[in-house]
Amino acid sequence: MHSFRTLLLLVFCAFPLWSDINITNKFGQIISDLTSSEKSNNEASPISSEAREERRLKIEASLRQIEALKNKQQLSEEEQAKQEQALIDEAKRLELEKFQEEQKVRELQLRRTKLIEDLKKVEEYFEKDNIWSTVYANYETYKELELRLEGIHKRIDILNKKKKQTEKDKTALRKYKEQLTTTEGKLAQIQEYKKEEPFEELLKPMAVGEAPVVSSPLDIITAVSFQKHLKAVREDYIARKNSLEETVQKLIEKRGILNDLVELNTTVDYSSRLEVTVKKLRTFRSKLDIVKTRQRVLDQEISGLNLSIDESIAKEIDKGITIGAIVLFVFLIFFLIKYVVRKYMSENELFYTTNKAINITFITILFFVLLFSYLENVGHIVTILSFASAGIAIALKDWFMSIMGWLVIIFSGSIHVGDRIKVSRDGNEYVGDVVDISLLRMTLHEDVTLTTEMLNRRAGRILFVPNNYIFTDMIANYAHSGLKTVWDGIDFMITFDSDVAKAQSIAKEVSRKYSKGYTDMTRKQLNKLRSKYSMRNTSVEPRIFAFLDEHGVRLSVWYLTNAYATLTLRSTISMEILARIKEEDSISIAFPSQSLYMNQAAPILPEPKEPPESKRVDNITKKPVSKYKPDDWGLY
Repeated sequence: MHSFRTLLLLVFCAFPLWSDINITNKFGQIISDLTSSEKSNNEASPISSEAREERRLKIEASLRQIEALKNKQQLSEEEQAKQEQALIDEAKRLELEKFQEEQKVRELQLRRTKLIEDLKKVEEYFEKDNIWSTVYANYETYKELELRLEGIHKRIDILNKKKKQTEKDKTALRKYKEQLTTTEGKLAQIQEYKKEEPFEELLKPMAVGEAPVVSSPLDIITAVSFQKHLKAVREDYIARKNSLEETVQKLIEKRGILNDLVELNTTVDYSSRLEVTVKKLRTFRSKLDIVKTRQRVLDQEISGLNLSIDESIAKEIDKGITIGAIVLFVFLIFFLIKYVVRKYMSENELFYTTNKAINITFITILFFVLLFSYLENVGHIVTILSFASAGIAIALKDWFMSIMGWLVIIFSGSIHVGDRIKVSRDGNEYVGDVVDISLLRMTLHEDVTLTTEMLNRRAGRILFVPNNYIFTDMIANYAHSGLKTVWDGIDFMITFDSDVAKAQSIAKEVSRKYSKGYTDMTRKQLNKLRSKYSMRNTSVEPRIFAFLDEHGVRLSVWYLTNAYATLTLRSTISMEILARIKEEDSISIAFPSQSLYMNQAAPILPEPKEPPESKRVDNITKKPVSKYKPDDWGLY
């Protein structure tokens, strides 16, 4: 190509030079002819005017001929230049076509590479991020395994039907049996794709469920939760539809890529893959139509349920506002009554009882207002109470028993607020005043009593006693049915040789002196209790008892005292008895003692002799007595 172009250039460059040489030669020939003609005319005769004119014409003709030759030469040069330019243009065109062809080949190669990369990306999407493609692939795998299993069975049947099997047949039979076991194991792992419709679970939306009935404020929470569930169901199905639409778009993209690769006539055959993709795209498009139809139906169903629930919630809110207004009105009446009671009865003994009754009445009214407002069928009350009672009895036994104990306490009147009671539990004893009786427990204020002084050594605590203790433990009431007094006792020891009768007389005199007011009050209270209880022994006078003990005679003095201030009277009587005994020389307080004799022998004490019965005299009346009668000083 390059040598041909060079040759053409040389030819065109040589042609103008050759033309110039011819014109010069022609011009020289014309000049020489004119010169020779002039010389011949000069030599023959002098020049005439006609000759000169003729010569001039010849010269002009020659000049015109020369001019024509020059013009002809110029035209040849222009044609030669045009031909040369045409050859150059042709060469450039050929170069451009070659460059364009190479560029086209490079572009096709780049396009093929890009198409292959795009195809890999699409296939990676189907392998990793798409549930629809995964299900379809598993379904296709199951069908392929079924066909393979059928073929293996046929081959095994053929080999088993042979009457005589060669060693090669036996080897093949073992191989087919191994393949049969492997294939059956693979089929067992994807058994759920046995059905003809592999997308059944994906096409079916989540269960919507039944809409809750909104009949109470608590049902509003359930209804809102159900609406959230409906929203989740809708969003889940929309996500499935979007995933399927994206899958269809990816399949369309894959089909376009494979079409382009087939048109490029690459070395790899993509026709079979294109057919599989087209078949898969057709299947997925049909499923997409089903999903869109079901989504429209699901949207209509969810919209209807949401509308119904919204109406129920609005109705229940209106109902709640009405009930709230009623409850607020009851609250205002309640606080007004409480204010009046607090203002005019705060100093009255019935203030606490009245206040408690108002509270119970308010709670009862509020309970029935709410009960009949939110219970559509009153007949359900029995069922609800039965289930509630059973649940409380089983799961909340102690609470249930405390409520029963509260009913017993309130309606029996065995314990009232203000009573002083003693509770014994697991060897521990607590004495206090009842300051409150609630549904589940009694509240006590622990006072300083003989129990706290002798056992607990603590007082002033607030004690909470469950009401169910009334059924299982010992509870003593110090102030039941108007009683304000209790029997209290003081024990002291005198020596065996002391005047016991005198000591008893002193104890009786002192106890009678200080307990007289409580004795009279108790007598009146016991007379009132005779109509309610069977009471035989109603003696209220102080009682004095004498007992033989290891270290002397123990005197026990019992008297009636204020149930709320036992220690005060006990202390007063104890100190008075002690002072009176100290004044008597014939009475000595007995207490454990020990005598030490360091430098002398212990003296021998004379044994006391009991006076004969006939010589015994009464220390008070100074009259002889025939027998010692302890009943003279107290009752058994």
